[in-house]
Amino acid sequence: MSNFAEETVLSVHHWTDRLFSFRTSRQPSFRFRNGQFTMIGLKDGTKPLVRAYSMASPNYEDYLEFFSIKVQGGPLTSRLQNIKDGDPIVVGQKPTGTLVVDNLLPGKNLYLLSTGTGLAPFLSLIRDIETYEQFERIVLIHGCRFIADLAYCDYLTNVLPEDEIFGELVREKLIYYPTVTREPFRHVGRITHHLQSAEFFNEIGLPPLSAASDRIMLCGSPQMIQDLRGLIEGLGFVEGNHGEPGHFLIEKAFVQR
Repeated sequence: MSNFAEETVLSVHHWTDRLFSFRTSRQPSFRFRNGQFTMIGLKDGTKPLVRAYSMASPNYEDYLEFFSIKVQGGPLTSRLQNIKDGDPIVVGQKPTGTLVVDNLLPGKNLYLLSTGTGLAPFLSLIRDIETYEQFERIVLIHGCRFIADLAYCDYLTNVLPEDEIFGELVREKLIYYPTVTREPFRHVGRITHHLQSAEFFNEIGLPPLSAASDRIMLCGSPQMIQDLRGLIEGLGFVEGNHGEPGHFLIEKAFVQR
């Protein structure tokens, strides 16, 4: 357990019967870059049962926030979804992850493309001054099946733009674009559909994707990653990593269980 610290659940929010988020206490010694993930979970005998979760909270907060799916019968989430205020939880003390701005080449616009709980790392990145300093526009697309699955939608639409610290930057630079696939909504369709649509780029006021000016981060379902990778590589985008910055980044650690 030397690589883990025990934290306390501070609050739990159930968005739907499939999605929930929660906040925990945070060790003062725990440091991470916005966009990274760590291993979290529950004690299970002598060895903790853990999975990779991105920090949804920015790195300057004194708490940690995580966004999770509920999987009935899943080894961890079937138990994790029942946590309540005051419960103990273990948090790995070695955060890592690909989705940090240093792994991208300099660019003009940053596209953060997510489905489901893949939104989590981008919630920290859009509350990071460094992100706004490096890019002129930040486009956050969150794709889900149903409107109810668009967790944090009200926060991103109404609360964050009025934040006393980030509000002005958010209003000036952040474009939040929620989209669903299975019911009527102001934006309907898969992310791949929108990125191939002239109507989408006209709506957000930016030119079509170009490796010369745009940088992309991807986090979501394996199918979404596969489809979008094929699309953007076909446009000449090259994947980056810790050793060599690129035009786009993929986070391969998913919470599916």
